Amino acid sequence: MKLHLHLLSDSTGETLENIAKAALAQFDDVETLRHFWPMVRSEAHLERILQEIAQNPGLVIFTLVNKEVRRTLEARCRAMGLPAIAPLDGVSHALSGLLGQEAKARPGRQHILDAAYFARVDAIQFTIAHDDGIAAEDWEEADILLAGVSRSSKTPTSIYLANRGYKTANIPIVIESPPPRELFSLKNPLIVGLTTSADRLIQVRRNRLLSLNQAPETAYVDQEAVAREVAFARRMFADNGWPVIDVTRRSIEETAAAIITLCNERAAAQRDA
Repeated sequence: MKLHLHLLSDSTGETLENIAKAALAQFDDVETLRHFWPMVRSEAHLERILQEIAQNPGLVIFTLVNKEVRRTLEARCRAMGLPAIAPLDGVSHALSGLLGQEAKARPGRQHILDAAYFARVDAIQFTIAHDDGIAAEDWEEADILLAGVSRSSKTPTSIYLANRGYKTANIPIVIESPPPRELFSLKNPLIVGLTTSADRLIQVRRNRLLSLNQAPETAYVDQEAVAREVAFARRMFADNGWPVIDVTRRSIEETAAAIITLCNERAAAQRDA
């Protein structure tokens, strides 16, 4: 099937894109042609978009707080016989009932420059500056420290966690180069070991070497050497009582979600204590 999907937002549209992506993931064999319309805040702008929708009819999903613009969109979609969905309406109505107040009709309020926003920026800067074992003297400031062998998704997972507001450092575990002593005396950060199957690791490493135009057959991808490397890291994690996450079949988002759960459980235990 071929589906025209029109996404209209009065802000950046990031929330809308994530909703559409999550919903489409539940369907197979659908060719989706996305028409993305951010910053829709006037009827004149909407009118130009409606012409495009008429030429490419399909599903319309929107997050618009301006009542006049919203009414115009809904009326014109009804006239064209097209479904127009506002996915946040149900949540907003439920919150309004529970909180006893009307929602503020202000576009883009989730992007307000508040303390949480600047904390997230700070987390991203910290994470970039503490990638791949750099600046061990600052690790105590981290919220999370990821340890794992080369190509076990440490850096992308760290960046994802930073975007969620967690200061994240990471360190590669290398047999020939033991980690600094600071790693074993940290108090503040949650240290998490990332591991993966040797076969998967070899595949990822070989692809990495090919992308760099390097010889694809080295000790870096030798079956026995990689198996020893993975076993060495696992022993280190076990000896220090660090939680371990196997990333073999996990996406970056799934790995990060598991780590955030560990952080929440740790925080709850500390509160109870």
